[in-house]
Amino acid sequence: MSSVIHSPQAPFRGLLLAAGKGTRFDPAGAGNKLLASLPESDEVVAVAAARAMLQVLPVLAVVRAVDSELSRLLTAAGCEVIGCDDADTGMSASLMYGIRQTQNAVGWIIALADMPYVQAATHRGLLAALKDGVQIAVPTYQGKRGNPVAFGCSHLDGLLALSGDRGARSLLQEFPVNEIPVNDPGIHRDIDTRADLDAR
Repeated sequence: MSSVIHSPQAPFRGLLLAAGKGTRFDPAGAGNKLLASLPESDEVVAVAAARAMLQVLPVLAVVRAVDSELSRLLTAAGCEVIGCDDADTGMSASLMYGIRQTQNAVGWIIALADMPYVQAATHRGLLAALKDGVQIAVPTYQGKRGNPVAFGCSHLDGLLALSGDRGARSLLQEFPVNEIPVNDPGIHRDIDTRADLDAR
């Protein structure tokens, strides 16, 4: 078991995972999907994802390198930013790195930086569930689960033991999950390819 003491005053934290390569967006590696501009706002993908979370709780963004344009933009948006040297080993590495930096938190909302259309109201619903004592919460739209996902501190050890590129999916399969219905199609919409920027 973890020896971390969880203070009742410790805040809930948002974790924005922004360390992926996004090779489907640009196989040549020249274009970073997280820095692509959204056609309706000209705001870049990762910053749009961060702003929705920042309306609800403080956000730690995990990037590949802190000396990058992405890091600068997320910092300017209001995020705390850290770099993960092990990002190439899979999503779990950046997730665990973020959890380690915030392990005194009471709970976390874990969001993906390539999902810029998630609404702040969805984050509020997940945060309300955490405050009610729910230990895993996911949003659902039209009966289908999506992202982000919320975890209470009882899952700290499990989050720190993840591996590979599946993120925290194994915990969702192993433990009870509270589903939060939301009116938010953005929980199913990520930016994987350039065509996704124009999809409606």
